[in-house]
Amino acid sequence: MNTRVWLEGLVAALIGGGANAVTVIVVDPLAFNLGEGLPKLLQVVAVGAIVAAAAFLKQSPIPANPEKRETE
Repeated sequence: MNTRVWLEGLVAALIGGGANAVTVIVVDPLAFNLGEGLPKLLQVVAVGAIVAAAAFLKQSPIPANPEKRETE
């Protein structure tokens, strides 16, 4: 696995986890909104992104550096 592909997957997991957490606006729009509830909403987004990143890292651990082959 290429490191760039791995990083793209990690970023996608972070974005997806954060975006998925925005659904709390539907559940409780008075507490989680883009006005007074923004700090709470950002906390939920951060936790969602961290959980998604952890799940991605469990499935696809950090790739090892490719071994350099000596040419003869």
